[in-house]
Amino acid sequence: MSSIIEITDFSWRYINSEVHAVQNINLKIEEGKFVGVIGQNGAGKTSLAYAMDGLIPGQYHGIKKGLVKVDGIEVEAYHKGVLQKIVGMVFSDPEAQFTAMTVEDELVFGMENLGMSIPEIKERLDWVCDLTDMTPLLAKPPYEISGGQKQRVALAAVLAMTPRVLILDEPTSMLDPFSRKRVFDVLGKLKREQKMTVIVIEHSLENLIPLADEMILMSEGKLVLHEETHTFFQEMDFLLANGVYPPETPLFFHYLKKKGHYNGPIPVTNEEALAQLKCKGRN
Repeated sequence: MSSIIEITDFSWRYINSEVHAVQNINLKIEEGKFVGVIGQNGAGKTSLAYAMDGLIPGQYHGIKKGLVKVDGIEVEAYHKGVLQKIVGMVFSDPEAQFTAMTVEDELVFGMENLGMSIPEIKERLDWVCDLTDMTPLLAKPPYEISGGQKQRVALAAVLAMTPRVLILDEPTSMLDPFSRKRVFDVLGKLKREQKMTVIVIEHSLENLIPLADEMILMSEGKLVLHEETHTFFQEMDFLLANGVYPPETPLFFHYLKKKGHYNGPIPVTNEEALAQLKCKGRN
């Protein structure tokens, strides 16, 4: 499978900072993959996302080294607005993206800017409303709905333009557990039904892990670990040393292993844990 994003020796320092936000990043993301990005605050996760979307260096001043390519083209070589048709970005604060007075107008706005026909807009609107359960909210002002609903509106507005790459920067950071689960339910449907590349920066690992094909760990502006999800969480001592706090299931099995009470691979989901315990029970 070909790489939709390819980053080579990429470093970025904001003009008013003495330290690099990201440094010496080398990364390939294959098309169709669901990738989780984690790390402590200030690790460089958002700057990496902005680089993939062309916001760095497009809308920020700084010093860039290296290459960031999307679909084989350096982000700076794209004409204005073209890259955003390929890469869609959902921010942690959904209101920062709102431009319209109703949810329906918000969902339609981006599609109109792309010059889509009325039948195509209606078809995509129906699809995205079904995917995100937006229909009951269409007539409401986006500023007057709940935080979880706002985040789903922001997600739906980007999805309506059907980008090939979807990047979400901590989409559930301000949500309660129920609303957080609803956002990840949408992402789960997206993974099952579409071939979109999805990159999620997130702290809520219990929701992220079951969906992620791969995981990336950022620390102090550097990419320090990038592996398939199951392999990633076998490096538990390294993750804990870098401020990652995994969900209870892999953490429990990690401590069992440290005490010599378990010698198998660390399961990363409850389903994997149950399968491991059944296997051990038969043996």
